[in-house]
Amino acid sequence: MTPSIRRLALASALALSLTAAHAQTGPAPASLRTTVEQKLAEGPAGSRFGMLVTTLEGEVLVSIAPDQRFIPASNTKMFTTAIAYAELPLLQQNAKGAGVRLEEHGGISDVVLHGRGDAVLSSADDCKTDCLQTLADAVAAKTRHVRNIVGDDSWFPDERWSPGMSWNNIQSRYGTGVSALTLDDNELVMTLKPGAIGAGPTIGASGYFTIENRVITVAGKADEIEAFRMPNSRVLYLTGTVGADVAPMTLRYGIDDPAHYAAWRLGELLHARGVRVDGTIEVRHRPLTAADDPEKRKGAAVTLPAEPAMLAELPAPSLAENMVRINKESQNLHTELMLRRVARQAGSGSIADGQAVMHKVMGEAGLPATAYHFADGSGMSSYNRISPRAAVALLSWISRQPWSMDWRATLPIAGRDGTLQSRFKGTILEGRLFAKTGSLNASRALSGYLTTRSGKTLIFSALANDMPEDTDSQATAAVDRALVAIAEAL
Repeated sequence: MTPSIRRLALASALALSLTAAHAQTGPAPASLRTTVEQKLAEGPAGSRFGMLVTTLEGEVLVSIAPDQRFIPASNTKMFTTAIAYAELPLLQQNAKGAGVRLEEHGGISDVVLHGRGDAVLSSADDCKTDCLQTLADAVAAKTRHVRNIVGDDSWFPDERWSPGMSWNNIQSRYGTGVSALTLDDNELVMTLKPGAIGAGPTIGASGYFTIENRVITVAGKADEIEAFRMPNSRVLYLTGTVGADVAPMTLRYGIDDPAHYAAWRLGELLHARGVRVDGTIEVRHRPLTAADDPEKRKGAAVTLPAEPAMLAELPAPSLAENMVRINKESQNLHTELMLRRVARQAGSGSIADGQAVMHKVMGEAGLPATAYHFADGSGMSSYNRISPRAAVALLSWISRQPWSMDWRATLPIAGRDGTLQSRFKGTILEGRLFAKTGSLNASRALSGYLTTRSGKTLIFSALANDMPEDTDSQATAAVDRALVAIAEAL
């Protein structure tokens, strides 16, 4: 089944559920809240739960701490993708792919690689579309001798990390730097193969990082590998143990200066094409200033740098297709880039401009400003807060938008795909719950739509915070059992 047919089938199923919801009316059983509370009480002691379940028409069926504020983790992505869909026609008109140009300096050129917020630019050997190799070919066809290679990510201001993201996530793939010049998901990919017992494993990597391999191979099949890298350092320390019987592993780590990495990788591709490179790898960032904050510029027009003509450009990738990856896979970097695209349409491309768009659209959706707060677009920030009522209000508003079915089709499906692939299997909700997950330290979230036994479509948000260490999975299981009980009762 092709993706377009799958989306049509899903949209049809949701439309049928919507029709059934209008046909099925009547209050929830009086005992339903008690049942839900009992299921949640099976979660870890000390955990804080919030839940709101309503019909599409707004009738409240279950309400537990609906106005308390919770860290939403990746439920934040619902809000970011919703405002992107609301602005999508303009985004489609202004989306651009990466470009490359030659900048003359006394008879020899610098190669300048420009990023435009493209989330899927690739340099993989098997790349078929949106390939850095295409731009390298254009340079090699024009000249065989260049000086410096410059990565220019000034399309957005230089805000590589949002407020409230834990510093220890920076070195991971989940906290990699955000940049208008993004390549290979801004991840360093390496392979690790166990060696003989007592010896170190074999590491395969690109050479961009210096790897200090202090891992020891031991007997067995377990691995306990830890990575450490100081911010803005290109020395990665690997420590711990790996079992001799462990299959070769793929490891992924974040890159702090994506524009520098992209320029370095372009240099490798030019060398491979016989282009002589005499200079160094350089970057051009646009510093964050008061002009990037809509509160500080007080309505003044935003003046962005003019873009020179390019030697070669790549076509803009599909933002709508990227929405699927964002919500199904919960892809942090792509969500942050989507927020900044929306922000650049409204202003300078800053996080503050994105927050301003968020406030505008949420106001149109009827959400009070006190019901949510976002310091980022992906949910990695521990500063973010939402209430169950805010999430349900958003989902209710989305259900009334002309792009509602397209947006719903980006959500993971219980027991079928994305971050819900292994949840709700064998229950009444397998294939009948469409929701965004969220996972952060001591925080779990699940919000979306579900279809009950009678065919009624409900909107729900279930948030859990403050779980004791190593009990997050127990909280998730308690929420899942509560939602299954709701679906079975109605």
